[in-house]
Amino acid sequence: MNDFYLHSRLEADTHFVADLALCSVRLMNDSRYPWLMMIPRRADIREVYELDSTSQNQLWHETTLLGELLMQVSGGEKLNIGTLGNVVSQLHVHVIARSSDDATWPGPVWGVGRPEAYDSEALTVLIDTLRMRIAELPSYSF
Repeated sequence: MNDFYLHSRLEADTHFVADLALCSVRLMNDSRYPWLMMIPRRADIREVYELDSTSQNQLWHETTLLGELLMQVSGGEKLNIGTLGNVVSQLHVHVIARSSDDATWPGPVWGVGRPEAYDSEALTVLIDTLRMRIAELPSYSF
């Protein structure tokens, strides 16, 4: 039995986009960056090595597919992928499309400035676009 739950901080800071075979895909509510979170729907997992090898492969597959999709949708110049977990220990992967004109380029996005929430129209358009593009992925059946 999988007693997965989404950490309350991740739920508060993000918006649901889609569920893939392993991960819940969520959009960080910070309009300064196109920023997805990939959260494996497995209970009590804090580190990638705690996933079995099949799930580790699936995590990387889903992360790189969504990274490419995010770059296409956003027109980003560089893709940042990371797992920090210092504030929220539940395993989650940050997938961020960066551009040389973004708020913190070339530095990291963490701890700099304040998040700027999406306005409702921009949020709806971006989530709808992401969902449409995810549904079009050849391996969306995952």
